[in-house]
Amino acid sequence: MLKVTDLTLHYGHSRILHGISMEARAGRVTCVMGTNGVGKTSLMKAISGTHPRSGGGVSLQGEDLPPVPAHLLARRGIAYVPQGREIFPLLTVRENLETAFSCLPRSERFVPDEIYRLFPVLRQMQSRRGGDLSGGQQQQLAIARALMTRPKLLLLDEPTEGIQPNIIQQIGEVIDQLRVRGDMAIILVEQFFEFAYGLGDDFVVLRRGEVTLSGAKADVAKADLLRGVTV
Repeated sequence: MLKVTDLTLHYGHSRILHGISMEARAGRVTCVMGTNGVGKTSLMKAISGTHPRSGGGVSLQGEDLPPVPAHLLARRGIAYVPQGREIFPLLTVRENLETAFSCLPRSERFVPDEIYRLFPVLRQMQSRRGGDLSGGQQQQLAIARALMTRPKLLLLDEPTEGIQPNIIQQIGEVIDQLRVRGDMAIILVEQFFEFAYGLGDDFVVLRRGEVTLSGAKADVAKADLLRGVTV
C-alpha cells in the first residue's frame, strides 16, 4: 500500500530524517517506535505533506506521490491524526466531521453510519462544541474526522497521549476493527509500548532519524523492540 524510499527531511539547516525506507501494507498495523526526538512525528509529517520532505520517494498503491501540500495528499487517500488532535474547538462535533467534506466528491458528503458505530459517543454529542469534549472524546473525534475522508492510509500520532484508560481500550478496539476490514494501511506512532505491541503487525524503530530495526512481529524479538524504545 505505502512505500517510502530514502526519505529525508530538514528543519532549516538541521537534517532530521536520514534516508528512511519502510513499507506499510493494507490490513496491517505498522508501528513506528523510538524515544522522544528521534523523528517519528517528522516522518508522519513528511508522509502526510504537513512538512515538505527534502528528498526521497513516497508511493501509495504503486503511484508515486509528489511533494505536494497535505490537502492534496488527503484527496489521494492519506489521513493524518496529529499529536495533540487539533480539532476545531468552536465547531460542533458534527461540524468538525463535516470539515472532511472538502476531500470528498459531492456524492460522498455525508457522515456514514460506521462513524457513529465506531464512536457511539459522537452521535450523542453531535451538537456539542469540540472544545467542550474531554481529551479522550476529542481524540475519538480526531480519528473519526480522519476516517471521514475514506482513507487508504491512516496515520496516527500518539493517539493514547493524555487519554484515560477506558478510552485507550476503545481506541485500540477501533484500530483493530479497521485493520480487520483490510482496505487501509495503518501507521501508528505510540510511546505506550504494550498498546503498540499488542496492535502491531510490523515494527519500525527509529534512532536519530534512522531506521535501526524493522520487521514483522514474528521476526522481531520483543526484547529488541524494548531496547529500541528505551533511553
